[in-house]
Amino acid sequence: MADKHLSTQFDAELSGISNRVLEMGGLVEAQVAQAIYALSNFSSETANQVLQQETRVNTMEVEIDSDLSGIIARRQPTARDLRLLIAVSKTIANLERVGDEAARIARTVQRLVNTGVSSRLRVPVTDLAFEADLAIALLRKALDAFARLDTGKALEVLKQDDQIDQEFDGLLRKLITYMMEDPRTISSSIDLVFVAKAIERVGDHAKNLAEAIIYVVKGTDVRHHSVEAVEDAVR
Repeated sequence: MADKHLSTQFDAELSGISNRVLEMGGLVEAQVAQAIYALSNFSSETANQVLQQETRVNTMEVEIDSDLSGIIARRQPTARDLRLLIAVSKTIANLERVGDEAARIARTVQRLVNTGVSSRLRVPVTDLAFEADLAIALLRKALDAFARLDTGKALEVLKQDDQIDQEFDGLLRKLITYMMEDPRTISSSIDLVFVAKAIERVGDHAKNLAEAIIYVVKGTDVRHHSVEAVEDAVR
């Protein structure tokens, strides 16, 4: 009976940790969306809101990490439970970095607003918003896969990451063309290159989350593996 009670407590602790990870994920997802809204509308006020959330995200990471250490020390979990706790630690680290990317975009928006932005930047900004929509959707799918420990959805995330990489390459070519045609746009275009790279990294972090989910369920580390090899591992 005592063992069952301890097991129930442990399950409750794991569930609580998972819920907080999803809360953190929702927060950073909203941060990225806000940052892109700020860029699309050149809104310094919205950019400030993104930056204000950064402290909360950082605090959540530290608190969840501390609770993870406590659970490992008290419960000494083995096998899948231990893999889950390790994956949670990796997940919150990646989510914190997603928040960092959102903050980086927000600071770029502030700089663009303060220095004045040419209307010619409107087209690449629209393209950036499309890339960001892809990255946000990928992050959302990775978080859904985490909530359900769904390796099928995790595999979809890995397959779709290439699309964001392709968008980044296309944006880079377009921005280089802008700079060649009008040297006055060089400074602002370079800022947008960094924004595009930040968005691409959001997709990379979603991919890292997906790999962690597969590790939890299958016990296989699929980092740096081809999609075909991951498909074999998931089967």
